[in-house]
This record gives sequence, C-alpha cells and structure tokens, in this order.
Amino acid sequence: MAHVHVLLNQKGGVGKSTLTVNLAAVTAEVLGGGGDGDKPAVLAVSVDPQGSTTWWSDRLGESLPFLFVQADDDVERLAQLKNINSVQHIFVDTPGWLDVSSARGKKADPLGDGPAAKVLRAVLDAADDVIVPIEPEPLAFAPTAFTVNKVVKPRNLPCRVVINNWDPRDGETDLRDTQAFVRGNGWNMTNTVVRHYKVHTRAAADRTVVTQYPANRVSLQAREDFYKLALELRLGAQ
Repeated sequence: MAHVHVLLNQKGGVGKSTLTVNLAAVTAEVLGGGGDGDKPAVLAVSVDPQGSTTWWSDRLGESLPFLFVQADDDVERLAQLKNINSVQHIFVDTPGWLDVSSARGKKADPLGDGPAAKVLRAVLDAADDVIVPIEPEPLAFAPTAFTVNKVVKPRNLPCRVVINNWDPRDGETDLRDTQAFVRGNGWNMTNTVVRHYKVHTRAAADRTVVTQYPANRVSLQAREDFYKLALELRLGAQ
C-alpha cells in the first residue's frame, strides 16, 4: 500500500503546494522507478480547487518526475488512496482554507459538512501522516493551532510542523518566536527550516522542480533544504 502524506494548514500562503511538489520530486529521485520498472514511485494529488499545483505540473509536462492528478471533487477515489499499489508515496496538496463555517460552535467535526469538507475528510481518513507548513510570522500561529489541535490531533495522526519560507535576511527573531510557539504547544517540529529563495518562487514559471534547479551556488543551497527535509521525514524509506 502507498504511504499517504497530507500537507495541511488552515492558513493559505504557507507553501503547501511548494512543499508538495518538491518533496514529491526529491522522493521520486531517491526511489527511482516504481514496481513495474518505469513508473515513478511517487504520486502527487491536489484537492485544492485553486489548482496551483495543477498549473505547475502542467507546465512541466513530460519532464515532471512524478505522477500527478487533480482530484478536488472525487471523494470516492480519494478514499482509496492507500490502496494504490503502483506507487510507494503519495503527497496530497490541500486548499489554503478549511471549511469550518458550518461547524462553528458545535462539538462536531470542525471541518464542517460542505463539499470541500467531505474531500478533506476523505483525504485525512486515508492519511498516514500530516505535514503542517508554517511561515515564521505571528499571523500563522492561530490557524496552525486550529489545524493541529482541532483537525489533526483528534484523528490521532502523526504530525510534523515544518517552518517554511524563512528569509535569513530578516534576522532570526521571527524564526525563534515561531520555534518557541511550536515547542510551547508540544508539537513535533522538523529541525530542517526551509529557507526563502527566489528560485523556489520562480520554479513554476520556470518549468522546474527542486531536483531540476541549475547547478549554481544559490540553487544548490535551495535544493539542500528539501533533501535534508526529505531525509528527516524518512521519505526515502521503501
């Protein structure tokens, strides 16, 4: 069965799509072909109607190093993710919001009852673990707390918080505050911090993923973060 990793945070703009695509690319490079010889061992799935990951994948076309599918309205297929035997790892990109309006003030599942909630529920029911990106800024704290404490923990899913898009030029105050916030909540956090690089923000437009960056000093530094993160998350495990 495939190992399903869900990228999740109620807050938009924290880099879920970037982490989905680049972790899938690194894992595909490490694992090589799938069980039948020539298929990639990795599948990326987008359930985000906005389609950022879809646009990125379409731009790469044949050079995309992993399989990709957009499935934001197919609850039945999503419920069967773990039963896909042709790949070893599946990365699921989720929307930059959670459909919580219909569940406010209730003790029911905080995802609510709307169509988007049904999709997310199917994905989380199939998940083996959840990766929660957070940018080093106070505005990300409350949405991340909601995501981990109200959505992930009640499902008893293993969860790792990843600090993403930290720009060293801004100094370390926000980074340290974010690390203290995560530790103070008792959440698991990766040691690897994904730094901000222009090559990451330009990747979709430039038709590349992290494993295809040019061989220059800055690009190699940008690649290093994702290889370290994949290693720390044990994504190369068979």
